[in-house]
Amino acid sequence: MPDNERLTLEGPCRNNALVMRGKKHRLRIVFKSVWLSAELVFAAIRYFITCGIAPSRCLPERRAAWLQASSQRVLRVINTRIHASGNIPQHGLLVSNHLSYLDILVIASLTPAAFVSKHEVKAWPVFGWFARIAGTVFVDRQKRHQTGVVASEMESALQHSVVLVLFPEGRNSNGDAVLPFKSSLLEPAVRLRPNLSAAFICYELDDGDPANEVCYWGDMVLVPHMLNLLSKRGVRAFVRFSAHPNSASDRKHLARELHRKVIVLKSEPLGAANS
Repeated sequence: MPDNERLTLEGPCRNNALVMRGKKHRLRIVFKSVWLSAELVFAAIRYFITCGIAPSRCLPERRAAWLQASSQRVLRVINTRIHASGNIPQHGLLVSNHLSYLDILVIASLTPAAFVSKHEVKAWPVFGWFARIAGTVFVDRQKRHQTGVVASEMESALQHSVVLVLFPEGRNSNGDAVLPFKSSLLEPAVRLRPNLSAAFICYELDDGDPANEVCYWGDMVLVPHMLNLLSKRGVRAFVRFSAHPNSASDRKHLARELHRKVIVLKSEPLGAANS
């Protein structure tokens, strides 16, 4: 067959394939969006059955159990397969690198947990409300005078049988490097000496780039990012855990130690010890 005739046939075939792929993506987004909406309604109903009409009086353990079950269900919508290695903590303080809002669902699905999060999450549609009722400790880094209040809330959370998760980088990244850890919120760990663990989390996609389609960073916009994520066939999340001795005498020293620990976890090969 002449080259010009082959090109003439290949052009329409390629265009048809792109059109079909676009339709599949749109159908997947619609289907998963409806499914996700149903799961969020179910989670809200289940929360009020679990905690009643006075959420502030709900024990942290019950909130964490609710969040764990809800996260597992939402991750099924996104078709997220988790590969976890190391000893998954059941209480104490856990520090981790931070790539995406998906980090919270992944970690919460593995262990009953509460989270320390940036203040802006409160304003997120739907998910901000869920973060509040889940007992999230919110940090407004523009108001340094509130550090004492946040530390007090963290200390209160550490008194319960849940894992308190802190992302000390202070912002999300694309995963190329582990950003330096901010030490301001590690004071409760120095004062109370809770069990301490570190984690490293990363993602893989078969049909996309995790740095830009799973990681949520820079000037990305939440809703378009989520819709694009729903168009994916599935996500693989890798989480590596490691206990860390809590012997630091000051928070800056502890921040450096934990940063080194997470970098070591990052250097380990991907695996699926506990998938």
